[in-house]
Amino acid sequence: MKIYLVGGAVRDELMGVGDADKDWVVVGATPEDLIFEGYTPVGKDFPVFLHPETGEEYALARTERKTAPGYHGFIFHADPSITLEEDLARRDLTMNAIAKDLDGQLIDPFHGQEDINNRIFRHVSPAFKEDPVRILRLARFAARYPEFTIALETQTLLYQMCEDGEVDALVSERVWQELSKGLMAKSPYRMLEVLLECGALTKLFPNIKHSSLDASHLKIINDSLANAAKLNTSLAVRFAILNFIWPVAHDLKAPKECTDLAELLIASHPTISTAFTLDASGLLSFLHSCDALRRPERFAELLTAHACTSEVLDDFRANESNSPKAFLKQMQQVALSVDHKDIAIRAIKDGLVAQQIGVAIDEARQNALAQALLKLHTS
Repeated sequence: MKIYLVGGAVRDELMGVGDADKDWVVVGATPEDLIFEGYTPVGKDFPVFLHPETGEEYALARTERKTAPGYHGFIFHADPSITLEEDLARRDLTMNAIAKDLDGQLIDPFHGQEDINNRIFRHVSPAFKEDPVRILRLARFAARYPEFTIALETQTLLYQMCEDGEVDALVSERVWQELSKGLMAKSPYRMLEVLLECGALTKLFPNIKHSSLDASHLKIINDSLANAAKLNTSLAVRFAILNFIWPVAHDLKAPKECTDLAELLIASHPTISTAFTLDASGLLSFLHSCDALRRPERFAELLTAHACTSEVLDDFRANESNSPKAFLKQMQQVALSVDHKDIAIRAIKDGLVAQQIGVAIDEARQNALAQALLKLHTS
């Protein structure tokens, strides 16, 4: 029995990143061998075991055979005769098909180190085209490592997979799983660019209009997502930005906090852009429509998403004090500073009912906003 570290952990170590989970391959063993050593079986489709001390995943070396369209149509085979090279051959990219033994010796049958050094994404074998998830994974890696280019033969294979309809088998949950990782990567737009270039983007997101794929729209989404990455924004903000330009929410199973913010950005974007024209009544109405007084954290994310889609980041930072974002944050704080509890206590003593108490609180907030606006306009 021989054990090797494989995949992302080896790749990231070679690249000096070092944040991938450790995965191990066991060659020359049976499930019974690992169970005898204290490992816990967890794999349903193929034999994967958890180490009794570290909890890391150890998988028996295996091969796979395509039996049906899509990414579920595989039969896996694992037995002690399967070699490390055979196991590595089923992996997607050469950079992910490098192993390291327990003595630190690298095993690299597909020249993954060379491709890492040359900053190239290259598929390991023609079997790459059998799994459409690999299109998403490669695009996600491109967002994480934007300095890499895609080998010509790999780009051709991506295009063929889309033409052959393999991408049509991807379900929205799996698309979201990879897209969410790509959106949080160093260069989110690069993932979308790869999907667009191979023909997968419009198949995955049929609601994207062809007119929104011209150079001007592509630059807007590139700049907006780049702004979001520079500000280290949340996934919800980045998804809202993407959906604001390309309507993708209906094609995905995104979390509610993401879809809610996306819908809110679309609804409120015009008002935020013209926030300086609002009077006290309009400001209070807008704050209520965004639920800004009950959910201030989400309102802050909304304003950040708007800023990313509306400003060149360097100019935005230079003029942040005069931006709609800064103005609305200030007005939000003015409204929040009103002591609504004290107003409610006094209203109850005066015999007011709940609806009247709410009106009294809003009147106090509107007066506070009016005074703040007057101060701004006269300063």
